[in-house]
Amino acid sequence: MTESIRLLLADDQALVRGALAALLSLEADLEVVAQTGTGSDVVELVREHRVDVALLDIEMPGLDGIDTARALREAGLPCKSLVVTTFGRPGYLRRALEAGASGFVVKDTPADDLAQAVRAVFAGRRVIDPSLAEESLVSGNNPLTEREQDVLRAALSGHSVKELAEQLSLSPGTVRNHLSSAIGKTQAGNRAEAALTAQQNGWL
Repeated sequence: MTESIRLLLADDQALVRGALAALLSLEADLEVVAQTGTGSDVVELVREHRVDVALLDIEMPGLDGIDTARALREAGLPCKSLVVTTFGRPGYLRRALEAGASGFVVKDTPADDLAQAVRAVFAGRRVIDPSLAEESLVSGNNPLTEREQDVLRAALSGHSVKELAEQLSLSPGTVRNHLSSAIGKTQAGNRAEAALTAQQNGWL
């Protein structure tokens, strides 16, 4: 008998994690060997349980799913990453693939399709939700520079330019320039709109 594909589930919602574990465990060739609610534990658990495929949610405390995929790649572990998320945003897809994830599917994917995605990723293939792949092509690359992303991320807090400047160790003039550029690139009316647009596209 062939060995099962060993899986790790990382999702901060225990109910979702439990449901995924139950569904995947119904497959004869899949075995859930580890679960966690934070990305920070993943590398250690993958080592400890000899995990073949890690299913990662994006929004988790500690390390998010994208940073976790990057940490697994940088650790040089043979484990493959499959991002399984509620947030089907094109920008997230691009960032996940750049971080080293082998696949990206949304949580309402039928159980059979998810199991097939796990097998495909384990076999070394790339799996991408088709509707997201199309949306990603339409929406194009992230137009924001890293610094503009930092400034918009900080701007989500609603702080003043002066406070943002102190927080980011920049001058108020530089913060204004980055905000102005980001507002133009996102075709927003103000910085709050720009930050929201960037967040919705998965650019932050």
